[in-house]
Amino acid sequence: MNSDIDERPIPVEPDVQVVLDLMAEAGNPALEDMTPAEGRALMAAMSQPAGEPIEVHSVEDLTIEGPGGPLAVRIYRPGDTADAPLIVTCHGGGWVLGDLDTHDGVARGLCSRTGSVVVSVDYRMAPEDRFPAAVEDCWAALLWASANAGPLGADPDRLVVAGDSAGGNLAAVLARRARDAGAPPLAAQLLVYPVTDHDFDRPSYLANAEGKLLTRGAMSWFWDHYVPDPETRNDPDASPLRTPDLSGLPPAVVVLAGHDPLYDEGAAYARRLDEAGVPVTVLEYPGMIHGFFGMEGAIATARQAHLDVARALGDVI
Repeated sequence: MNSDIDERPIPVEPDVQVVLDLMAEAGNPALEDMTPAEGRALMAAMSQPAGEPIEVHSVEDLTIEGPGGPLAVRIYRPGDTADAPLIVTCHGGGWVLGDLDTHDGVARGLCSRTGSVVVSVDYRMAPEDRFPAAVEDCWAALLWASANAGPLGADPDRLVVAGDSAGGNLAAVLARRARDAGAPPLAAQLLVYPVTDHDFDRPSYLANAEGKLLTRGAMSWFWDHYVPDPETRNDPDASPLRTPDLSGLPPAVVVLAGHDPLYDEGAAYARRLDEAGVPVTVLEYPGMIHGFFGMEGAIATARQAHLDVARALGDVI
């Protein structure tokens, strides 16, 4: 397992601290004290891009057939291509928050820096549509993207699943489903600070319980909306770390933030992939918080992380 891990504890980087200070000054209530609608509005407001968006060749909104009805996807193209890599990405937001717009910058970054066609999925959200609705929608989008790679200008043999946070959870689940189904063939999986388990007592949860954007209370709120039944949370489609066998999965790039409640479960998943014989590249950013990957306009290391991810994916696709 290739890793950039530096085990020396360091504080959050200065530009991250600026972000945290601004959030504290805003005085917003804790997410767990909000309704889902209030949380979505706050995330939408916080996700407004700083500066001009990253340029890509084209952006197209489409509606495809989903298991719960029409399913919106957004297609980002790097140019007039015929055989570009194809990335299907699932946005973060705890399965409750987020949409195509909140993660537009992340999708643009992946498209621009990897030279890939990117398909971003607007899957159904909890609590209106609980587990496994998000999984089923993302699976449908993956199958659609694979079947339509040619018209999209992409190579179906260079297919990648990706996601951040809850989206990383969904991407990990899709990778295992594709393995078990024998199709579609995946070249890689990109898991950015993924949710892989439902244990709120891991050391990173306790060390970063408050004040680092994502809190322990917020994660409990997310799980309560998405999978309220504690026993169902053990399902590998909800908690990929509980998958008995991780062998045979595609090469993984796992991004970790040092000041993230999800650090331990992300690192544990990377270790288990490595132990199962899956090629794994871990990119760790010790001074970062959960969510930093989507903050290119404010955090310099976020921009570097996108470049690091593009390089790591380039090694396998």
